[in-house]
Amino acid sequence: MAMAASAKNRNARLPPEVNRVLFVRNLPFNITSEEMYDIFGKYGAIRQIRLGEKDTRGTAFVVYEDIFDAKAACDHLNGFNVMGRYLIVLYYQPNKVTKKMNLQKKEEELKELKSRYGVPDQD
Repeated sequence: MAMAASAKNRNARLPPEVNRVLFVRNLPFNITSEEMYDIFGKYGAIRQIRLGEKDTRGTAFVVYEDIFDAKAACDHLNGFNVMGRYLIVLYYQPNKVTKKMNLQKKEEELKELKSRYGVPDQD
């Protein structure tokens, strides 16, 4: 019976943002890798966990072996209370990060060109 349910899950269509990498925010600053493996490992095999350091404390990346395990973890752990903090679990979307960086770079280039050619800002 479990095999039939598992096969049915494998044939389901997933939203485009679903992937094997989860981005976790609002983690307690003193959480350990072992505690992360205990929490996230319940949903499937984990390839890697990376906890944030210094400037990125309270965040982590969790990489699952299987996309369906990542989806289950995201669905069940978003809003989960860990040490008095409610987790925010999202799918990592690198395109959004690079798009934001590209926009900042374009704005800087535009400012530099305006200053070079003496065009006043219209702000």
